[in-house]
Amino acid sequence: MSKSEVPPPAPRPKPGIMDIHAYVPGKAKAEGFAQPIKLSANENALGSSEKAREAYAAAAGLLHMYPDPRASILRAAIAERYDLEPERLIFGCGSDEVFQLLSDVFLEPGDNIVQGQYAFAAFAIGAWKNQAQVKSAPEPAFRIDVDEVLKAVDARTRLVFIANPGNPTGTWIPFSEVLRLHENLRPDVVLVLDGAYSEFAGDPGFNDGLELARTSQNVVVTHTFSKLHGLAALRVGWGYAPSAIATAVDRVRLPFNTTIPAQLAAVEALKDVDFQRRSIDHVNQWRPWLDQQLGGLGLDVVRPSAANFVLVGFPKTGKTAAAAEAYLSARGMLVRAVTNYGLPDHLRITIGIEAHNRAVIDALAAFMAA
Repeated sequence: MSKSEVPPPAPRPKPGIMDIHAYVPGKAKAEGFAQPIKLSANENALGSSEKAREAYAAAAGLLHMYPDPRASILRAAIAERYDLEPERLIFGCGSDEVFQLLSDVFLEPGDNIVQGQYAFAAFAIGAWKNQAQVKSAPEPAFRIDVDEVLKAVDARTRLVFIANPGNPTGTWIPFSEVLRLHENLRPDVVLVLDGAYSEFAGDPGFNDGLELARTSQNVVVTHTFSKLHGLAALRVGWGYAPSAIATAVDRVRLPFNTTIPAQLAAVEALKDVDFQRRSIDHVNQWRPWLDQQLGGLGLDVVRPSAANFVLVGFPKTGKTAAAAEAYLSARGMLVRAVTNYGLPDHLRITIGIEAHNRAVIDALAAFMAA
C-alpha cells in the first residue's frame, strides 16, 4: 500500500460497547499463597451438597451429548419445590444471563433502566449493550429508597432492577415497600426482583416476591444456585416471569445455556434441604459475630446485612479500605474491594468458616492497631 492510499476501515463495535466497564470479579489469588483465604466472592462457606457433587460426577459419561435446551428435569424440580407453573420459568448461565435476556427483550436505544445507587454491576451491562441508559436512584443509608426509585422512572423506563438483599450492601427492604414500588409503576415497566441472597434473609418482613410475580403481568423474580446451594462453578440461574415475558425471552435465549452436569447437580442440590439448612444456620451464627467484631475495631459496618457477607467502612485517611485490603492480601486473605460500585471506603467480606472468620478479624485488629 502506498502512502497516498487510505487504509480500509476496520471493524468497529456498535456505539457504546467500548464505553462499558467490564465486570470486575473478586480477587482469587494472593501473591505467595497457593491457597489463600478467599472471602471475596460470597461463595458458600460449606461448599456444596454432597448429593449435588455425586450427580455432577455421574454426568461424566454424558459429556458427548447436548443438554436438554428446556432444562426439563430442573424445570420440573423448581416448579414442584416452589409451587410454580413450569412454563413460566426462565433458565440462564447464572441469574446474570437472565438479566441480560430481559434487557435484550425490552430495551431499545434511548430507553433506560432504573436501579439503586449501589446496584449489582450486571444490571447496567445489559442496558449499555442495548444502547440504553442507566439511571441510578440514591440509596440513603445504603438501602433502596422506593421514593427515589420512583423519582428516577420516566417515560423511557422499561426495566427497574432491585436486588433484595442488595449486593454489595447486604441491606434489604420489607415486602411492603416492594409492593408500594410495584403499585406506583406503570404497567408497561417490568420490575425485576433479584433474589440471589434472599434465602439468607430470615426477617418476617422479607419476601422474595414469587407470589407477586404469579399475580402480576410485569414482575420477574430471579434466583441462583450459586449462593445458598454452592454451585457457583456450574452457573445455573432461573427466573419466574409472566407467561408473555417468559415466551419472549425464549425467542432470544441461546438453546443450550445450562449444561447436563449443571442441571443434574442443581436438581440434587434442590433436594438437599439439610445442606441448605446448615448453610443458613452457619450464616446466622457467624454474620452477627463478624458484625460485632468489626464494630469493636471501630469500623463502620453497614447494618443490617441479610446476605452471606458484610460491608464494612474504613476511614478516608490513614487506615483506609485500600490499605486494609493490601494488608490482608499480603497475609493470604482476600476480601472484596468495591470501588467500582462507588464505595472506595468500604470492603465486602464474605462469611467464611470459623477459622477464616477469626483469622480475618485477628489480621484487621493488628492492622488497626499498627
